[in-house]
Formats: sequence, C-alpha cells, structure tokens
Amino acid sequence: MGTERVKKVCVVGASGKLGQYMVRHALDRGYEVVGVCRERSVPKLAAFDGRMTVLPGQTDDPEVIRRAVAGCDGVLTVLVPWGVRQYASGTAQAVLDHAPPEARLVFSCGWHITRDGKDTYSRMFTLGVRAAAVVGKLVRAVEIDDQVEACRRVFASDTRWTVVRGSSLEEGESQGLPVWSRHVGDPILASNLTRRVDFALFMVEALTDPALVQEAPAIVGRLTASALTHTEGPPGQA
Repeated sequence: MGTERVKKVCVVGASGKLGQYMVRHALDRGYEVVGVCRERSVPKLAAFDGRMTVLPGQTDDPEVIRRAVAGCDGVLTVLVPWGVRQYASGTAQAVLDHAPPEARLVFSCGWHITRDGKDTYSRMFTLGVRAAAVVGKLVRAVEIDDQVEACRRVFASDTRWTVVRGSSLEEGESQGLPVWSRHVGDPILASNLTRRVDFALFMVEALTDPALVQEAPAIVGRLTASALTHTEGPPGQA
C-alpha cells in the first residue's frame, strides 16, 4: 500500500486527550476512523457519535486489537504505561501482531525513548525521568520502563512504523506541524514544548509521509523559540 492511499485508520487509545485530537484530525481528512478505548472511557468520545466506530476494550487485548485494525491502512497508537502490568508493551505487541502487513503504524511516546543511544539529555531531564519511574512504580500507577520495552519491540519489527517522541505538552490553538530531529540534544528541540493538538497533527501526518517510515522523530512546536531560531525553510527535519 502506498502512503498516499490511506482511507481507514484505527486510533488505539482514542478517548485520551491526544487520542481525541488524532480522531479529529483523521476525520478532517476524510478517513474512516475506528477507535479503541476502555469501556468506562467510551462517553469521552460522545462528540464523535455517528462519525466513527468505537470498540470498547483494553488496548493490550489482542482480540480487541485484531478486530479494530482489520482492514485499516494506518494505526495510530498512544503508548501509555498505565499500572505495572506491561500495558504499553502489550498494546504495542498486539498492534504489531495484528495490523495488516502493509499498514502504517505510528506510535507516541516521550523524549526519554532512544532508538540508537545517540540522544543527549540534560541532567535535570534525566533525574526527572528517573524520579517519575521510581514514584510511578511505587504507587503502581505507571511503569515507564514498560514504554521503553514497547518501543524496543517496535524498533525491532519489520513493519512500516514511526515512533513520534513528544516533548513537554501544553494545550492551546494549533501552531501548525511541529519540527523534528532524529536526536534529542539538537538545538532545535531546546524549547521542549509542543501543543498537544500539534503532537496529534504530526502523528496523523506521519501516516502519509514516506520520509518517516522507520524513523523515531523527536518533535517540538514550530513556533517555539528554538524552532524559530534553528529552522530554515518549511517545517520538517532539522
């Protein structure tokens, strides 16, 4: 399947803030949309009644994912490391196992994920991630290492994947498509801030961008100080 032929997409984790923005962007492009979310979160998608198909269930349930991604040209997946039951890696594996072979698979995660070990992080950022990992595991709320494992599985696959690594997020009106770099530490990323609506926009745009196949772009808002300082020409790779 060519990237220009996307017609039907699945949003895994559709009820969250990022997921809802992705649903809206996908619908705006005329795509048929299937959303997966936990049953208790289905009411959050009420604004899209009649415009999308919703399959309630755990996103790491292989059978739920198998039904949701059937016939999809693209799958947009929010890798959320909820709890301590390998939720993110289970979700990633279910998508990798059941998405159509030629589908574009786009996953979301944070800057702390590194594909090749060439990213460089500030001491404050590293300490913050470590602290969040320890506290999250102690209270059994999140397991950041599980998101690392989820992305490891994606990177090792031979699917047509993209892993979008987001900076700190804020709400607000769209500033347009974020700019990106292959590695954290690039000066263009120094502002460390992206509008959540634009994170979702980048995810949806990645479905039809062949340059992002098997890439792990780290993104930042296109109107942030670092992006404006270090970008030449139209937004895109630094």
